[in-house]
Amino acid sequence: MVSGCGTCGSTTPKPKPKPSKTYCPKDTLKLGVCANLLGGLVGVQVGSPSVKPCCTLIGGLADLDAAVCLCTAIKANVLGIKLNVPVSLSLLLNACGKKVPSGFKCA
Repeated sequence: MVSGCGTCGSTTPKPKPKPSKTYCPKDTLKLGVCANLLGGLVGVQVGSPSVKPCCTLIGGLADLDAAVCLCTAIKANVLGIKLNVPVSLSLLLNACGKKVPSGFKCA
């Protein structure tokens, strides 16, 4: 043993960082109100009565979180209609004044 080395040979493991996984902080089932919005999105303006229920749910979220929530809802088919995922996601986010984050893929 080397004298003066109080920690020599110590094998204290370093804590492993938790992988960051993006998830929806909202109840995905509640996003079913967004299905009504998809039916009449042509010409819908931000703030109109038809967008309010959906946009209220995702309003306080960052664009990425909102995209993840809507992506999850679309993929889980909680909206109850068959959709073109990238187009639907973009339409819903745009109607609520949000943007699809650069490089985001709903997979």
